Amino acid sequence: MTEDAHADDPSPVAAAVLPLPLEFEALYLANQQSFHGYAVTCLGGDEAAEDAVHRAFLEILGHWEALLAESNLQQQVWSILRRVVISQRLQEFRHELAGLHSDIGLFAAMSSLPPRQFDVLVLRHVLEYDTQRISWYMGVTPSTVDYHCRKANERLEPAVSSYIKTKGESK
Repeated sequence: MTEDAHADDPSPVAAAVLPLPLEFEALYLANQQSFHGYAVTCLGGDEAAEDAVHRAFLEILGHWEALLAESNLQQQVWSILRRVVISQRLQEFRHELAGLHSDIGLFAAMSSLPPRQFDVLVLRHVLEYDTQRISWYMGVTPSTVDYHCRKANERLEPAVSSYIKTKGESK
């Protein structure tokens, strides 16, 4: 009976192995609409938002027992959604960046960085997050954030320095 009720519902609740914890279903019903609205605002479209919310609820379900032990379940659930949405937006931005033209090849060089180096650069230089906030978001230590930033700068340096040398020679 439960399976029939969810037969054409593409939600993570319907896609997950049944039966789901009743508390999880209640959390889903209470938050799905607002989570979707947040995701649409950040990602700009229904399809991307639905995908992000779906992935977030699957992650929440995967960590359900640990989340129940948290002192503020709603805060932890929100942070999972937020991280999933931001990660998806970073991936979209990376793809968009690869298509942009730059005289120095900086956009192409940035889009070819390994994912963690790319994320650190965008979070630090585009969104202007401090090291502490980046480390929380990425789930790594502040020294790891600094390491990824340093390595990203090393990879980007040849594109930037060749441009600077070329500009200096033409004057």
